[in-house]
Amino acid sequence: VQLVESGGGSVQAEGSLRLSCVGSGITYRGPCMGWFRQAPGKEREGIAGISIGGGSKSYDQRMGGRFTISQDRAKNTLYLQMTDLKPEDTAIYYCAAGRASNCYSGSWWQPRIYPYWGQGTQVTVS
Repeated sequence: VQLVESGGGSVQAEGSLRLSCVGSGITYRGPCMGWFRQAPGKEREGIAGISIGGGSKSYDQRMGGRFTISQDRAKNTLYLQMTDLKPEDTAIYYCAAGRASNCYSGSWWQPRIYPYWGQGTQVTVS
């Protein structure tokens, strides 16, 4: 399994970015995929999850509705559209893939249940 994130960078506050995650080799049927982030000195936290098979989406409400997860199945690509970015959004952003049950059980936000991770992409907001 390979997950490759891209789209990170430096942006000013109130700006926007769209992150991409291209996946390959995932054998789970209709996997649950998530976006996570980790700031220096903090634990990895879940941002959003999506059921690739069913299309249902879940979000951490603390993000205030500023982030949107989506997918393009034809391109095997997961996206995270981020708007109204704040300095506290500065972190390394990761995508992850796991079993479909991660989404159905409501556990999508728990990093420990995902076996596959990308290398991360840095987002810096100033």
